[in-house]
Amino acid sequence: MDARTRSRYERLADLITGMVDKGALAPGTRLPSVRAASEQHRVSVSTVLQAYRLLEDRGVLVARPQSGFYVAAMRGGALALPSASRAKAKASTVSISSAVAALLEHASNPALVPLGCAVPDTALLKSRRLDLALARAARLHGTRHNTYGPPRGEPALCREIAKRAMRFGRALSPDDVIVTAGCTEALTLALLAVARHGDTIAVESPTYFGMLHTLEVLGLKALELPTHPVHGVDVAALARLLQAQRPAACLLSSSFGNPLGAVMAEADKRELLALLASHGVPLIEDDVYGDIHFGRERPKPFMALDGGANTIYCSSFSKTLAPGYRIGWMVPGAHAQQVLERKLAFSLCGPVLPQVALADFLANGAYDAHLRRMSRVLEDNLARMRRAIEASFPPGTRVSRPTGGFVLWLELPRHFDSRALFDLALEHGICLAPGDVFSASRRFRHCLRLSAAHAWSERIEKGVLRLGRLACGLISQ
Repeated sequence: MDARTRSRYERLADLITGMVDKGALAPGTRLPSVRAASEQHRVSVSTVLQAYRLLEDRGVLVARPQSGFYVAAMRGGALALPSASRAKAKASTVSISSAVAALLEHASNPALVPLGCAVPDTALLKSRRLDLALARAARLHGTRHNTYGPPRGEPALCREIAKRAMRFGRALSPDDVIVTAGCTEALTLALLAVARHGDTIAVESPTYFGMLHTLEVLGLKALELPTHPVHGVDVAALARLLQAQRPAACLLSSSFGNPLGAVMAEADKRELLALLASHGVPLIEDDVYGDIHFGRERPKPFMALDGGANTIYCSSFSKTLAPGYRIGWMVPGAHAQQVLERKLAFSLCGPVLPQVALADFLANGAYDAHLRRMSRVLEDNLARMRRAIEASFPPGTRVSRPTGGFVLWLELPRHFDSRALFDLALEHGICLAPGDVFSASRRFRHCLRLSAAHAWSERIEKGVLRLGRLACGLISQ
């Protein structure tokens, strides 16, 4: 996106971020008051306040009551952000199934330090109240629920999901919602509704390997879009690509994308929606991390913005509450009929009892308190992990600074081989995710992803420190 088309508050936020990253504004520095900054930069008070609030949500600034805004103490130390990825001129055939299968097999091994798989630790989920709701539903109404449910999902759960959409500004009817077996089924159904074998899907780069695996199984190609570690997809670059070719769909994260943790600004999201609409390209959005935000407000998904009414929205409770329940959902909009036909062919309906229990849990208001607690823990986990990385990894290591979710993306010098580190780390009892599985063209071999989804412990910290020392050893060879 051209700097001239960015809103004033975003340009001011970029200026302040640059000053922080270059050391002109040190941690703990008090920024000028909103009124003083307004006069200094010749913008309105509301523009300055918007910029400060945006930077607070991104973790750059912290607000202190009755005092003002200060540069946050933790800015990843001396570690720079990973580089923005470059565009790929052509779509790539995806072939990562064997690599993904090997990674998931190791990631599920409890004997390994769990840095490889982005699955929340049961100690963080604290799902006892949900389990009690499941036991109560089975005890009181087990016979009634031992049957096929509606293809769209249990009405009570669809109603609670629709009510939650109001929190980010989208009015939904329960009939707009389709419950799925996790977000993976939702994404698969969405792709089948808009694409055919051999079609091309535009994706972030790097992107979640599970998405790439789904594309491979469906016989779809991936067009990798240039992506910034903070701002997300480069809309201007996407516009240039669309002049040359038209993908069947665009598949993007709503917020805190995996593995970068990037969040597109609302203005950029609106511009992207308008761009896709002008070319007739549908958008499928994955919002599994949106509820795990460290700022005061949850980022709005594309679906909740002007022009987002026809977006196919997908999400789940797997990253926030109950991965074992395998409950996801989607809002397919105009594609509802195609999605339902495929849902009936795939699974007919989902298990009834877990949906009933989850609906009860959501209705009682327990979910929001759980999210606040979990987000605080995960934010602290990421800060601790960044400190351990800075203390042990080779000079020149770059690390993402997400303001939500629970994964970090590390970029090491170009000649580094994260696949070699993966093999070596397994020998030392540590699992990580090598960077090449996050790319259809197998780029990012010098990168890796670490998960901070487990309760921070001496074992986790020692695992990260040892991993850093192993990386240093490989660099020096």
